[in-house]
Amino acid sequence: FRAATMSEASASTKTPADFLKSIKGQQVSVKLNSGSDYKGVLACLDGYMNIAMEQTEEYNQEGQLKNKYGDCFIRGNNVLYIHAKKT
Repeated sequence: FRAATMSEASASTKTPADFLKSIKGQQVSVKLNSGSDYKGVLACLDGYMNIAMEQTEEYNQEGQLKNKYGDCFIRGNNVLYIHAKKT
């Protein structure tokens, strides 16, 4: 048995920041504290979890389409979680 070196351990460990970088440009679903869902393409985000999305659709708590937006900006303190669609 051999312990992993620091560089090997860091290469195999994914941080939340790594995950967020890896899903840029992909379809995501963003759940807000209010219960609303926004689905679209993740354009960018910052360290405060402020999110810019494209081709965005807003769904209410019952899952019904409420509105469609070209571009959308979501303030980070409203975000409950981000779910990446499997490709």
